[in-house]
Amino acid sequence: MTILAIESSAKAASCAVIRDGAPVAMAFQATALTHSRTLMPMVEDMLRNSELSLRDMDAIAVAAGPGSFTGLRIGVAAVKGLAWAADLPCAAVSTLEAMAAPLTHIQGPILCAMDARRQQIYNAIFSGGDGILTRLAPDRAIALTELERELEAETTYTIVGDGAELCFRYLADRGFACRLAPAHLRLQSAVGVGLVGEAMVLRGETVTAQELLPVYLRLSQAERERLERLQRQTQDPA
Repeated sequence: MTILAIESSAKAASCAVIRDGAPVAMAFQATALTHSRTLMPMVEDMLRNSELSLRDMDAIAVAAGPGSFTGLRIGVAAVKGLAWAADLPCAAVSTLEAMAAPLTHIQGPILCAMDARRQQIYNAIFSGGDGILTRLAPDRAIALTELERELEAETTYTIVGDGAELCFRYLADRGFACRLAPAHLRLQSAVGVGLVGEAMVLRGETVTAQELLPVYLRLSQAERERLERLQRQTQDPA
């Protein structure tokens, strides 16, 4: 099985081709350029240099969320266009699960952390070891103070994601045993998206290009501000 994978949920953008559980091609960029400029050229260059095309793919996987609202929209829109044109099924992959997927060799809990601003992180917790990833907590937007109350002080947590250093400092200052994932595996990557996406395809967990949607977990800043204005107007109609 061959999967094209795309990841644009945070500062880094990447694409990869996964075949039977292993990457055969990958492109990665974390240079602060906008994903609208970098993503599709990376995909096109990677496929051309690998002498591959969409006709060689069985499905397309994308990091559907949580993450940056703009980044998710760019990635999902790109995949919708590619999948529609090639009549390919789509795998809407949890960004957090994809972050943990390359760390299944690590024994113990894997704590996924993306900086969600407003004193929150996007978080999920998995257990790794022997190449198997087991989910321990759902994808959620959670305050660090709330996460702290959930964790066990005697357990060592491996932290991964673009919010890993923020989370590591917070927990280490409070006496938790934790360690950062290796730097080359810490940021979101299309390889993880492809690994999870391949498993989803095998389980029949795909959607059509028309059905593919981003998963935000919470309202955007513009939507929050609009609701706050409406609430103020309701409380003070004059």
